[in-house]
This record gives sequence, C-alpha cells and structure tokens, in this order.
Amino acid sequence: MSLNHLVPAVLACALILGACAQEEAAEGEVTETEEQAEEAVAVPVEVEAPIRGDIFAVYSGTAPIEAFAEADVIAKVAGEVREILVEEGDDVEQGQVLARLDGDRLRLELNQSAANLQKLKRDYERNVDLKEKGLISTGDFDKIRYEMEALEASYNLAKLELDYTQIRAPIDGVVSNRYVRIGNTVSINDPVFEVTSLDPLVAYLHVPEREYRNIRKGQVVGIDIDALAGQRIIAEVTRVSPVVDPNTGTFKITIEIRDQQRLIKPGMFGRINIVYDQHVNVLQVPRSAILEDSGATSVFVVEDDRAMRREVVTGYSNAGMIEVVEGLEDGDTVITVGQIGLKDEALVTIINEVEADQVSNNAPTD
Repeated sequence: MSLNHLVPAVLACALILGACAQEEAAEGEVTETEEQAEEAVAVPVEVEAPIRGDIFAVYSGTAPIEAFAEADVIAKVAGEVREILVEEGDDVEQGQVLARLDGDRLRLELNQSAANLQKLKRDYERNVDLKEKGLISTGDFDKIRYEMEALEASYNLAKLELDYTQIRAPIDGVVSNRYVRIGNTVSINDPVFEVTSLDPLVAYLHVPEREYRNIRKGQVVGIDIDALAGQRIIAEVTRVSPVVDPNTGTFKITIEIRDQQRLIKPGMFGRINIVYDQHVNVLQVPRSAILEDSGATSVFVVEDDRAMRREVVTGYSNAGMIEVVEGLEDGDTVITVGQIGLKDEALVTIINEVEADQVSNNAPTD
C-alpha cells in the first residue's frame, strides 16, 4: 500500500476510537448519575414510638360451648299423654312434674293390691294370736308372714308404677326439647322431653402437651363468641386432666362459664384465650415492626432521616403487640410500615405523624 493510501486509513481509525471513548464516558456519567439519584430518593415509611404497658402470655384455642348437664326425660311406663305442663324454654327443677300419662289401669291394679294386702294383714294378725296360744305351727305362721311381705312388695311396686305416670324432671335446667303432644301414646323408654342445665356452661379444650406446665386450675379465661358481636366473656379453668392422650399428644381442660343473662347458648363457637403469665410495664412495639431473617430478629429505627437496623430480643406477644426485652429504648422511632426490603442506613421520609406526647408518655418514670 502506498503512503498516500495509508494516511487516510489511520485518520479514520483515530476518529472511530475517539467516538467510542466519548460514548463510554457518557454512559459512565449516566450510570453514576442514576446511582446518585437512587441514593438521594427517600423511602416513605410509617413509624410509631414504643409504648409501655402490661402484656400477657396467652394460649389460644377454639371449642364449642356445651351444657354442663343434659338429660333425656324418658317414659318409665307406657300410656297415653293426658297433660303437658311445660313447654320448651321453661325453667324446671329436679323432681318437677312435666307431663302426666293416663294411669287408669295402674290405679286399678294398685287398688286391687291394696285390698289383697289389707285382707292378708288381718289374717296375719289373727294368726299372731294363734301362734302365741300354740294353736298354729311355726311353719304355717311363717308362710303367712312371707305371703304378706311379698304382697306388700307388690303393692309398693304398683304404687311406684302409678307414680311413674307423672313424668318428672331428672335435673334442674331448661326444657330444650319436647318430643310428644297430648294424645300421643308412649312406650317404656320413649323420650318425652330434653332438659338442659345452663348453669354452668362448659367448654372442653384439648391443649398440646408442651403447654402442660403453663395451664393451671383457676386461671382466667377470656372467650370471644361470634354471635355476641365481640362481647368478651370471662370464665375460669376449673379442671385440668392429669394425663396426656398418647394418640393426640394433648390433655383436656374444662372451662366453666357463668352466664346469668343467658346470652350464651350451647352449641355456640368460642375463641378461647387463657392468660397464664403477665409482664408489667414493659416496652412494646406493633408486631408488624418485627423482621425475622435467618434466625435474627430486628427492627428499623429512624435516626437522622435514615433507617438503622437494630437486632432485638422479644418476649410475649399479644393483641398485635410484642414485648421488646433488649435492643430498643423509650423514645426510639420504630418503622412499622415500609421496612420490608429496606436497606440499612437508607434515606427515609416519615409520612405519618407521631404525637410528641406519645414519646414523653412512654418514657420511664422514677
């Protein structure tokens, strides 16, 4: 190649290389500018100040509400229903007559048994005189006495069966079901009524064995029932089973509920919370503020408009709040919304207001 051709080629290469260098420099400036812009953008967050107060350790479970006692009232003799004295919803006492069956046949049998017994008693009294005078053998006298005792037992049985025509309540409670109407004929062991005891009501809760050391008789129980629109019922643990079911790994506890207003009905569903411990005047933050990553528990606090990650030690958790044992102090500003994915020392902006007196009220007192 001649010198005349080489010079233009060299100049063209130099121009191309210069243009590439300018483009790379421009791209580097854009990248650096974007990083600076990203760093300068503050992340919007919401914050709250920790509060101090009592927090409870609670075991929660669910169970249906049941009647403490419930009994089917059955007919002990057959007959026609002549009279019904109570209706569903009526309060009854043990032994109260609920209905009456016809007892015509049983009444006649009782009268016949009473007449036979009266006749045999007179014969027995005459034979007592003969026995004292030696005019009757001991064997004949004993035979009459045995017959009188047997007839007396028959009379008492007939009297009892006649009394069974009056159907009585076996327990105190409320008539929850009536199965018969006037004119129905019932047989022996047919159900006539159902009586349910509403005082107390009970809930049986099956608790995992790991909680055995925490649950004790006498502990306070809070029960939330959906049908009562958020009204909390206070009850008590009255019995704790001394054994653990090997098939389920649970033990049964009995919770008694006193409901004088009778707002609670058997069969309602209860959300049960058993308070087994309490920490007084401890520092707490919302549960949403806690971050858990690879076994470490932490929160973000705002310091000089930057989010600073702090590892914390937590305690009891209840009602959306969690106890912070170590890692926070009164007056810290804790990020509760926006901390997911937040980097340590990232620039943040607070979009909600934290009342100044909230922080001062949370400060420890002497």
